[in-house]
Amino acid sequence: MPMVMRGWSFWGRRWGGYSGFKTSRMWFWLVLAGVLRHRWCMSEILQNTIPYDVHSPRPLPGIAPLPPKDWLLIDEAYGPQMAERTRLLRDHRAAVLRLDETARPAAEELLEVVLEQLRQRADFSVQAGQVVRPDGQLVQIDRADPLATLGQLVQDDLCLLEKRGEEHVLTGAVLCFPASWTLAEKFMRPLIGIHVPVDVYDAELAKRVQRLFDGVQPGRPLWRFNALWYADACLHQPRPEAGPRRQDTTKTYLRSERQALMRLPLSRAVVFSIHTFVLSAQDAARL
Repeated sequence: MPMVMRGWSFWGRRWGGYSGFKTSRMWFWLVLAGVLRHRWCMSEILQNTIPYDVHSPRPLPGIAPLPPKDWLLIDEAYGPQMAERTRLLRDHRAAVLRLDETARPAAEELLEVVLEQLRQRADFSVQAGQVVRPDGQLVQIDRADPLATLGQLVQDDLCLLEKRGEEHVLTGAVLCFPASWTLAEKFMRPLIGIHVPVDVYDAELAKRVQRLFDGVQPGRPLWRFNALWYADACLHQPRPEAGPRRQDTTKTYLRSERQALMRLPLSRAVVFSIHTFVLSAQDAARL
């Protein structure tokens, strides 16, 4: 999802002779952010490079064609990221996975599409009821729980959007690594609601994005990327819409998402996939 968030203002009050941001509301969100960071972040998981030029951003929405074979990425952080995804799905499933029953056919189709792509790779072994991953871990294929199975196979977060009326609606997702948004708030919302509170997502950009979702064709995925500095390397960084804007002043970690749009041929659902890279400042300087 776009990671440029609108600014927030807070009513200031004088406290201990100091007037500024130390309001009860600010303190609430700061304490909550600290609690969530402690709860979600178990270890530092980093890549050392990014396979595209983050120094050459494109004008919004920044879309380009993507070869189908390159849709899913496997990189050097696969093992640690997959272990983290498995932990989140096990311990915090309600926060990272949602599926509307009407979207189940699309989720089942997505699982089959991913399994077929993994069969073409030498680093996966896809068998009748199980998959051996590149890190040697065995995953049972549970077709009754397609998104959870997908969440344990690939690094990408996978969101399903289906046309309901004039807009596409988020009807299902396995989202382990959100960056400044929450699945609970965005689930079953249309595109315009999903992008609250992104200032740059105005009516004109909303129309352009909806045209992209309407126009993406099976076998012809599209992609874009973003890149922002973060103070910590936590992969799971939820932020409620009412929460304060990030105030990172240190450029410690570069976080970039490679986002892709792909049309499923049978259900016609659009898959929005997100592959997350996090680099130290030292590695980012070498890009």
